Amino acid sequence: MATIGEIWRVQEEQGLSLKAIDEAIAAAQVAPMGPFFLTDLLGLDTVLHVAEHLAESYGETFYVHKGLQQLVADGKLGAKSGGEGFFKEGEQNIPGDAEPDAEELVALFTCRALIESCLLVEEGVCSVRDIDLGMMAGAGLDPRRGLLPPFWKADIEGLDVVLERMEGLQERHGDRFAPPLLLRRLVAQGRFGMKAGQGFYPYPQADEGDQAETVKLEIRGEVAIAWLANAPMNAVSPEVIRDLKTVWERVKAADGVGAMVIASSVPVVFSAGADIKAFTQMDEAGGEELINTAHALLRDFGQAPVATVAAVNAIAFGGGCEVAMACDVRIGAEAAVFGQPEIKLGIIPGFGGTQRLPRLVGPNKALEMNLIGDAILAGEALEAGLVNRVVPDHELFETALMWGRKLAAQAPLALEQIKRVSHAGDLDQGIEAEKQGFATAFQSEDAKQGIGAFLGKRTPKWSGK
Repeated sequence: MATIGEIWRVQEEQGLSLKAIDEAIAAAQVAPMGPFFLTDLLGLDTVLHVAEHLAESYGETFYVHKGLQQLVADGKLGAKSGGEGFFKEGEQNIPGDAEPDAEELVALFTCRALIESCLLVEEGVCSVRDIDLGMMAGAGLDPRRGLLPPFWKADIEGLDVVLERMEGLQERHGDRFAPPLLLRRLVAQGRFGMKAGQGFYPYPQADEGDQAETVKLEIRGEVAIAWLANAPMNAVSPEVIRDLKTVWERVKAADGVGAMVIASSVPVVFSAGADIKAFTQMDEAGGEELINTAHALLRDFGQAPVATVAAVNAIAFGGGCEVAMACDVRIGAEAAVFGQPEIKLGIIPGFGGTQRLPRLVGPNKALEMNLIGDAILAGEALEAGLVNRVVPDHELFETALMWGRKLAAQAPLALEQIKRVSHAGDLDQGIEAEKQGFATAFQSEDAKQGIGAFLGKRTPKWSGK
């Protein structure tokens, strides 16, 4: 509402054309449609009620369009009242024909959106990722169509560029555009966004030379970063397993590298789980070989003299959660979500979830998570012991790097031995039991039913066979 209010304000102050404003906003891909057309669809009385409430609560920083008030008083409510609102039969219904400055409109719209978003984060109302996901789900900001939510968009443009633009707007329009502390702090730290490898979100700056397709390697001194890059959801596919193994072998062989951070290159997901369709297309021999490779890789994460840290930014389901559990340390963002939903497909965890989860959260909680399959949020994951720390979204990557540097500074032999003997229950025996159980479940009729239902977007019907 703050963003639309800025457009309302400039429209009335300058007598701008509503149609030209809507066209400029839509063309700049900062919203799925122009604000006046959107208001007509939502209902002018509904939008006015919200606008007046915000203005009453927060003062003149929230603007109420005078023409909107008059249209509502006249019973012209938009689509729900015969289609007459800001527009009538495609023509605007209030005065204004001046051409807008499209660049200024977009600056007003995007900067105010970012300011309000930052203030919500600063006040602890929600996280960076909560806001971006909320805008994607609720406001139709679909990155696949070039419509980016506020924090992601600012990172791509450059936070230093956005800060300078905001300061210019503050000079012209007042303290409504005063840059928030969060933005100033990130710029002061040199975290300019994608071009710097870190802004509100982290971004890969992969090393030169040969790179695997789905996992990118970046080495920063004594810490390596394995960037999961299997967009859009970082599904754990056979190729991801092979690429992660390739990266891991390079890390272990790298001189002076003592820790590896596993991070996501996709801002809104860590890994949504295994690529079920890819696994079902493998023959029995190939599937068994891949399962053995995956288990050996994840087991080595917990035994090698190189420390491993999972930086879990958002969704970590199924295989993604199991990759994180195989690491020595797990740092979760406030927006992180964990789950083992395999039971809902008629199968069981296949990459160590029945063995590592009880060791982390206890047998009772692990049994609950594996039997029910529901997700838990970051706070519950911390309380249960699934993660070591929970930090603000925009601090996740730096915190994970800090842990990596601290662990890399330890004596490698001692680190290796501590990893090997800590909680020295017979994990290998458990893994073997899990592998047999996974094979049994995966070849069952219930698994075929569950996977088919998942791919077909329907409810499965279990037979117990």
